[in-house]
Amino acid sequence: MNLDSFDFDLPEALIAKRPAEERDGSRLLVLGRDGRIEHRLFREITAYFRAGDLLVLNDSKVAPVRLSGTKATGGRLEILLVRRVPDGGFRILSRGGYTGKAFFEGGVEAEIIEGRYARFNTRDVGGFIWRFGRMPLPPYIKRVPEERDRQWYQTVYAAKEGSIAAPTAGLHFTEGLLAELASMGVIIRKLTLHVGMGTFMPVKSRRIEDHRMEPEEFEVDAGLPDLIGRLRRNGGRVFAVGTTTTRTVEALMCGRYEAVRPGEGESGKIRGRTDLFIYPGHRFRGIDSLITNFHLPKSTPIMLASALAGREKILAAYREAVASAYRFFSYGDAMLIL
Repeated sequence: MNLDSFDFDLPEALIAKRPAEERDGSRLLVLGRDGRIEHRLFREITAYFRAGDLLVLNDSKVAPVRLSGTKATGGRLEILLVRRVPDGGFRILSRGGYTGKAFFEGGVEAEIIEGRYARFNTRDVGGFIWRFGRMPLPPYIKRVPEERDRQWYQTVYAAKEGSIAAPTAGLHFTEGLLAELASMGVIIRKLTLHVGMGTFMPVKSRRIEDHRMEPEEFEVDAGLPDLIGRLRRNGGRVFAVGTTTTRTVEALMCGRYEAVRPGEGESGKIRGRTDLFIYPGHRFRGIDSLITNFHLPKSTPIMLASALAGREKILAAYREAVASAYRFFSYGDAMLIL
């Protein structure tokens, strides 16, 4: 399929710079498989669930991994910590390919190599990050991260640190809304996929089939695949919160992942990494419905949504969302694909 087939026009004014005042007060566009569209508030999503359904959440937590420092040459340096590597350093993103020492607040120093690797001189890197780092808001938000973003840009159920971006579909849930769903008989389970560069890597190939996702790591309870299979055979439905959750479940159910040996105390878990790229033509084996945000043009998340609902229906829904002034992207409104 052609990359331009997933393009759409979006006025910049509809890109949300901040979240809704109440998490579950955001708007919700409901898209049926027949193309029918309904307009709701997110807190009304309970109307679409029934007892025995399964809601799967990604509990990955975002750390304030944007850091500002000074080069040994005196210039400013901005880095994004992508992930920790086995030698204790970090894979990073930084413009300019700088190599040399860098100096940060709190007396912390780092050795930078080609703007791709950093090793700090403190053992308490986590404490340093949480004290002096900023949340890694996407560049399209176009503002300096605020202290409040440490709460805003985090789901209420975030637990396991490791993502460089929030699994943003989950930002709309409140503890009260999750409790209401549980009281209705909805089964709620969590998994962990740490959002890395795979989710955000732009598609540069004209034929989307030529794109390759960068692997991202996940962890799930070992019993989740059996639960999903049993539930669907008995007529239950699986609702995935976000494209990261969807990729994890689908990777599990179709065996598209590389197993990683569990660590000490992790018995009963499946750990792995997946580069599964979901686009139209994918046969879903674990997911029935998707709760998601509105995504960037030509991005892998909009391709995943198109695989579930159909490209034409997704683009029609996006045109309806633009016409109705929905708020787009990470801090924006939500969509439910039934």
